[in-house]
Amino acid sequence: MPDSSGVTRRTGLRTAVAAAIAMPLLTRAQASVASATRRTHPRPRPRLDVMTYNLRYASTVEPNSWAVRRPVMRELLRGASPHVIGTQEGLFRQLLDIESDLAPHYAWIGSGREGVSGDESVAVFYDTRRLAPVGHDTFQLSDTPRVTGSNTWGAALPRIATWVRFRDLADGGREFHILNTHLDHASQYARTRAASLIAERIAEFDPSLPRLLTGDFNAAAHRNEVYDILLGAELADTWDTAAARSRLYATFHGYAPLTPDGDRIDWILASPGVKVHRASIDTFSRYGRFPSDHLPVRASLTLG
Repeated sequence: MPDSSGVTRRTGLRTAVAAAIAMPLLTRAQASVASATRRTHPRPRPRLDVMTYNLRYASTVEPNSWAVRRPVMRELLRGASPHVIGTQEGLFRQLLDIESDLAPHYAWIGSGREGVSGDESVAVFYDTRRLAPVGHDTFQLSDTPRVTGSNTWGAALPRIATWVRFRDLADGGREFHILNTHLDHASQYARTRAASLIAERIAEFDPSLPRLLTGDFNAAAHRNEVYDILLGAELADTWDTAAARSRLYATFHGYAPLTPDGDRIDWILASPGVKVHRASIDTFSRYGRFPSDHLPVRASLTLG
């Protein structure tokens, strides 16, 4: 029988050498195609889920005491799991309760409006797995914004705003600003002056970064000068710009039956370039009990 093993070995060697030469070329070609694919079809940007929520300050008054409402709020917030929440009316002890209920993945930033223990705050909660704060401040809504507790515009109560500059850990470290506030419930003059001050502060933020504004503005969207002032600060109403939205309800209900197509006094505004996928008003309740006298407003965004 003829010995063909030499031929077989030589053929195998030539094949292996050819494959070894071709493989780097193929790998480079594949890398080029992959790079071109990434350029033409970039990886989708992660969505950022934002909420604004007037918590209704903790009290012992029944039937809507904080002790009764807290379990319902815990269920709502855990189910929603927003990445950032602009809250209003939270008392210090109440904010600690919420942090405990959301732990271990949430922290908050905020100061009392009068600088006393247990005072109301406009705290900003955030998911620490997604966001890292790189700067923040709280200022009074008055002619003396650096004077804690100051109230110069005739508001029924001192009012404040808190802003935070965040780094988005899931979006390549992209940074953005969020400002959260609660305007006066009694004085329209105080509301308009506060809106003007907030617009000035937002204008001082880095214009290359996205900006979000959350709050209870005690003013109806589309029907109040406050709304016009803030939209004039190069912001848009995420409810209006959303690709999809839930049914509209008045965002303040006072523990009464919900009002379809009612006034939105709680808003999420955003700078140009922010894409709004969905806006919603969350009507969650349990056993007929709402966690607050306001409904939380939510927006799912992609930062521009």
